[in-house]
Amino acid sequence: MAARRVRWGILSTGGIAASFTGALLDLPDAEVAAVASRSEGSAKAFAERFGIERAYGDWASLAADDSLDVIYVATPHSAHRAAAGLCLEAGRAVLCEKAFTLNAREAEELVTLARARGVFLMEAMWMYCNPLIRRLKALVDDGAVGEVRTVQADFGLAGPFPPAHRLRDPAQGGGATLDLGVYPVSFAHLLLGEPAEVTARAVLSEEGVDLQTGMLLSWASGAQALLHCAINSGTGVTASVTGSAGRIDVPAGFFYPERFVLHRDGREPELFEAAPEDGPRDSLRHEALEVMGRIRAGDTESPLVPLSSSLAVMRTLDRVRGVVGVRYPGEG
Repeated sequence: MAARRVRWGILSTGGIAASFTGALLDLPDAEVAAVASRSEGSAKAFAERFGIERAYGDWASLAADDSLDVIYVATPHSAHRAAAGLCLEAGRAVLCEKAFTLNAREAEELVTLARARGVFLMEAMWMYCNPLIRRLKALVDDGAVGEVRTVQADFGLAGPFPPAHRLRDPAQGGGATLDLGVYPVSFAHLLLGEPAEVTARAVLSEEGVDLQTGMLLSWASGAQALLHCAINSGTGVTASVTGSAGRIDVPAGFFYPERFVLHRDGREPELFEAAPEDGPRDSLRHEALEVMGRIRAGDTESPLVPLSSSLAVMRTLDRVRGVVGVRYPGEG
């Protein structure tokens, strides 16, 4: 029997919204039924581009559209609390982009609201839905590299980004940590959970956001994660996991990998590759499929991207920002 079509609303019309909408349009059991922006012109242009029936010039109208099964929130993370909260209050299921919110307090508010309403909520950490990343985690959990000693990951963009760009705007949650550092931190959390200790150093911009940040996370087991993010230098965007009995190396684009190599002590290296049908950005498709499957099942969260993990990552990001001195308007 064919799966019931899931009707999506898209909140925001930026680049990631366009990429995700494109992924939805490739799924026969997904329907993009409406889009909203604070600008009616932007919403109408997006609707025309993707053949979407309804375009709203405000978020509230999208949240009130009871024909929708789920709303994808793709605003800058500074607006996630307001946008996702509006949708949850209206009883709409929500897939909210990463970083989940501006800080852990806002994340707790969204999770509390979703649970009180009995409504599905998930952070759009599409890396966690990627089949190859799931395979990597399963290998680590099964002891393929022994006891994990070190996780390394980096994500840096060369820029340069002008002061007016959202990545340098404190009012929009600018800086490397929330926009890019969320990937290395989430990768480490996936394998080791929430760290016991957080140390960091950063280079700050004149606006007060971090241009680059180095992090050292530590666990009671003795494991450590060496992580880096930057908006002033392009990095390899690679990752590795080293344990007492081996190592896994993930090449460029570690959060949507095409392959990784498992090195076990005393054995030949093993290559693991993505399925032929999975391109570099098909993690968006897997993320959409996970959401739709959960909504059809009546679930209120995903075991692949659990809310507990999203909250833990936000707590770690808060701790990093606290160490390096990045504060956003209204945080005190």
